[in-house]
Amino acid sequence: MAENFRIQTMNHIAERGIDLLCERGCTVGEDVPDPHAILLRSADLHSYRFGESLIAIGRSGAGTNNIPLEKCCEQGIVVFNSPGANAEAVKELILCSLVMSSRNVLGSIEWVKSLKPEGDKIPALVEQGKAAFAGPELMGKTLGVIGLGAVGSLIANIAVKLGMNVIGFDPYLSVDAAWRLSRSVQHAVDVDEIYYKSDYISVNVPYTDATKKMLGKTAFSKMKQGVRIINESRAEIVDDDAMLDALASGKVGKYVTDFPNKRLIGVENVICMPHLGACTPESEEKSSVMAAHELYDYLVNGNIKNSVNFPDATLERVGVSRLCILHENKPKMLNRFLDIACSTGLNVDNMINKAYGAYAYALIDLSGNLTPDQITRLRAIPEVIRVRVV
Repeated sequence: MAENFRIQTMNHIAERGIDLLCERGCTVGEDVPDPHAILLRSADLHSYRFGESLIAIGRSGAGTNNIPLEKCCEQGIVVFNSPGANAEAVKELILCSLVMSSRNVLGSIEWVKSLKPEGDKIPALVEQGKAAFAGPELMGKTLGVIGLGAVGSLIANIAVKLGMNVIGFDPYLSVDAAWRLSRSVQHAVDVDEIYYKSDYISVNVPYTDATKKMLGKTAFSKMKQGVRIINESRAEIVDDDAMLDALASGKVGKYVTDFPNKRLIGVENVICMPHLGACTPESEEKSSVMAAHELYDYLVNGNIKNSVNFPDATLERVGVSRLCILHENKPKMLNRFLDIACSTGLNVDNMINKAYGAYAYALIDLSGNLTPDQITRLRAIPEVIRVRVV
C-alpha cells in the first residue's frame, strides 16, 4: 500500500513535490529511517551506504553525477531524473549569457560604480567612456546549439525569434524534440559544422564519457576567431587548459560558464556564475513534482519513466497482480520468468520487457497472485537483480 512507503529527502526539496507524496499516504522527511526511496537534488551519494529497502532514487533536476549509477544498477535501485523541468529557467539564463558575452554589461556596471566619487561629472564621464564597453548585436549572427533536447531546442527557437541564424547539432535528436524545433533551425550534419560557422556556441549536452572535454584543443582550432561560448551543461564538457589557451590567443572572445573553479575565476573574458541555471522557484517546484510523480508511479505501479540507469517501461494496470523484475539483459530471460509465473495456471494479461544496455526490466500483469515459492524461484535466477510484486 502507498501509505507504507518511506521516502527520505536530502537537500531542500520544493514543498509541492513533498506534498504530492504525503497526500498519497507516503511518509516523507529528512529523518525517515530505512527508506524505500530517496528524493534529492545535489547531495553526493557516492559514499552513501544503501539499505536493503531502498529501491528508487529521484533526482529533482537533470544531472545525476552525484549518484553512483552502476552501483545502483547492481543493487536494483532505479534512478530517476527530471528532464526538462528546469528548461525554461536554463533557457532564460543562456539568453542572458548571450547578451553578457556580446556586450560588456558586467564591466560597464562595475565601471559606473567606480564613478560615484566624481559627483556632478558622472553624466559627462559616462558619455566619454561608454564606448569601451560596446559590443555586437545578436541579430544576424550565427548561433550554434550543441544538443537539441529540452533546453537546446528552447534556446534555438528563441534565438531564431531574435533574428539569429541558428545551426543545431544532436546525433540523438528525438522525434518529440524535432517537432519542437522551429523550421528555421538548420541541422548540422556533424559538430564540426557548428565549430566552423558559429559566432556563438551554446553547449547543452549531458556529461558522459563521450562528451568529456569535447570542447578541447581540436575543437577550438576549428572555430572562428573570437567565438563566444556558453556552457550551461557541466564543467567537465570543457577542457580548462585548452579553454585558457584559446582565451589567451583570442580564439575564444568570451566564455560564460555556470561552473566556476579557481582556474577560471578572475580570468579576463571569463564570466563565472554560481550554477544558477535552475535556480528559480518555478524550476525547483516543477523538478520536485516531476521526481515525486516518477517515484510514486514506480513504488506503487512499477512503472519506470525518465530513468537514467534502467529502461523506461510503463503499462496500464490490468489483471490481479503485477510482477516487476529488474534483470541482466540476457537471451531468453522472459521465457524463464513466464515458465515460473504461469506454472500454477496463472494467465498473463499484459507484459513488456525493455532493455537498456546491460540491463533490462520486465513488467508482467497476471490473472492471480504468485505463491511465495514462485517468487523465491524467480529471485534465485542468477541474472535477476530484483523482484517486486505490486
